[in-house]
Amino acid sequence: MADRRALIIGVTGTTGYTTAHHLLDAGWEVHGLSRRPAPGLDGVIPIHVDVLDREATAETLHGGGYTHIFFNIWIRQATEDENRRVNSAIVANVLDALRGEPVEHVALVTGLKHYLGPFEAYAKAPADTPFREDQGRLEFPNFYYDQEDVLFEAAARDDFTWSVHRAHTVIGWGPTNSMNMGATLAAYAAICRATGKPFVFPGSPIQYEGVVDVTDAAVLAEQLLWSATDRRSADQALNIVNGDVFRWKRMWGVVADALEVEAAPYPGHPTPLEESMAGTEPVWDELVAKHGLVPNDLATVATWWHTDADLGRPIEAFADMTKSRALGFQGFRRTDDTFRETFAGLKAARIVP
Repeated sequence: MADRRALIIGVTGTTGYTTAHHLLDAGWEVHGLSRRPAPGLDGVIPIHVDVLDREATAETLHGGGYTHIFFNIWIRQATEDENRRVNSAIVANVLDALRGEPVEHVALVTGLKHYLGPFEAYAKAPADTPFREDQGRLEFPNFYYDQEDVLFEAAARDDFTWSVHRAHTVIGWGPTNSMNMGATLAAYAAICRATGKPFVFPGSPIQYEGVVDVTDAAVLAEQLLWSATDRRSADQALNIVNGDVFRWKRMWGVVADALEVEAAPYPGHPTPLEESMAGTEPVWDELVAKHGLVPNDLATVATWWHTDADLGRPIEAFADMTKSRALGFQGFRRTDDTFRETFAGLKAARIVP
């Protein structure tokens, strides 16, 4: 694979980190772009630049000889208008910097908000499940759509193939864990153990009782590698989830057992983590000191608002994988194992106790 030089935008996040390791294991040369260094990326050639700085991005990336580009990043903003401006600029700045380079394929990771709507209008559109890639765009503005349009225009201009990967809630871990439900639930359980708080499923009755799925970061990385090397995936939008479905009323017990905490009875209504975990930063700091954890503050490990959004939805949400299967991608994960392995990895890395 010496002729395949990958550039991962957002290599320190959960999906970028996992993708980097899959590409390295497959023999690729991997360059990882981030704003700051991070541990655990041995073998990745680091690039540090702010991709919102158009000129700095062009100066840094020009002449890099990258053949495959993987966008594993988005930067949350206060409004969807700002999300659209900032996150489409990330894609545009990188692809503009690579004009005239030997780029063969560009992969963009987005998510099921393509079908559910942006956070400002989240789950307000009818949910036609299972979500299929041929469902049209919603009426709401959505930065995913803007990113796609930038990608499509650049692909037509510069003659490379593309793929869009619509993941659901990504479960995994990496040097930075922003918006990672796995790390958030592990921190929640640790605080519950330390304080005696009940480990209650914090979401809505529909999420507790309804059908849902998630995306293991490893199965997403497998699909990204496949899409970069299999022509059948060229110029395709593809859902990517584990391939099984579950109900939280059973999975909550699996999660609790893996985190060595007792699952409390579900109260029948949401108990958002942003409220129940407010003010627990000193408890977390004590756990870090007591267990010799990596000295992250609580906000670095746990993203309460994001897990509340996922678990508090008033509708079912799960995706269809038929298109990928028909094209030849057969990756699969058992979600019970996804949670267990993620928690074990976080503990081994001393992210959580």
